[in-house]
Amino acid sequence: MTDAMVLSTDGLPQRETAPAWHAWMARLFAGLETDLYGDSRFEGHVRVANAGDLVLTRLEAGRHRVIRSLQGLRSHESPYLKIVAPWKGTACVSQQGHESSASAGNWVIYDTTRAYEVANPGWSEHLIVMLPRQAIVERGIRLEGLMGRNVGGSSGIARIALEAMRSTYQELPGMAPALARRAGELLVDMVHLSLQELAGQGTAGTQKLALQDRIRAHVMAHLRDPGLSVEALAAALNCSKRHLHNAFADSQLSLGVFIQHSRLELCMRDLLRPELAQRTITDIAMDCGFGSSAHFSRAFKAYTGLSPSDFRAMGAGAQSPCGARRPGA
Repeated sequence: MTDAMVLSTDGLPQRETAPAWHAWMARLFAGLETDLYGDSRFEGHVRVANAGDLVLTRLEAGRHRVIRSLQGLRSHESPYLKIVAPWKGTACVSQQGHESSASAGNWVIYDTTRAYEVANPGWSEHLIVMLPRQAIVERGIRLEGLMGRNVGGSSGIARIALEAMRSTYQELPGMAPALARRAGELLVDMVHLSLQELAGQGTAGTQKLALQDRIRAHVMAHLRDPGLSVEALAAALNCSKRHLHNAFADSQLSLGVFIQHSRLELCMRDLLRPELAQRTITDIAMDCGFGSSAHFSRAFKAYTGLSPSDFRAMGAGAQSPCGARRPGA
């Protein structure tokens, strides 16, 4: 039977939940930074198990994002490819110019040797799989252009791989170590085949994913432009609005909602930046592409449950008197 590590905020004093989560993410994932969007209380649960050289983690947590900066990379760390496959919620992955999101039924892969960010804007229940990077590279796969991509999961080998990852995790508690190792090797095989398919096929499905990547990359690059809209996107990408909406037809968020939520996430980050503390909330909202302070305030409260001023005050309150960095900054 394989050993598993379980961490949970259950039973912790509320004031200790956020610091504990920061510490766990840094310890489990080699110094990974965590941002809780200014929240001082947090609920999260992690269960980590191994299948040979693979690390499989079930993560259940409130809204948060994790950041791996170039400065955070360490030369002695073991290089992994990382997969996030949600059961519930959405994970938005940014790496090397790609912006991809995964929800129930698909998965995104990224490279821990490169800077990345994963935003989880709501309650998340994710399966996270880490496999040695060399196990894929030595099979002749060129990772360039494949990282930070939605691999799929609704059809083909990507769906088989997704089902295998989930079932392997669920069955690990009853597996002998030798069987667990072999199961991990089979998962590497299926990830390899999925990346081959992603790299080589030109089906309608992969073309749709490629368009989604182009859309997200353009949106993230132009969030501060008040002229960013579905109409402007269609003109910039030389396609119809209907084509853009069809690319998001299977997503939990419509294209318009994705743009608004991305702008709100940008505003949340700017409101917590110490160097912008003297700027007014209206100035920050306008700088993030909102054209109306009233619309911004309504959208912000609907998304976060707090007014912009309350959110900012909560973030400022997390800053210690001696100037130590607040949790999640």
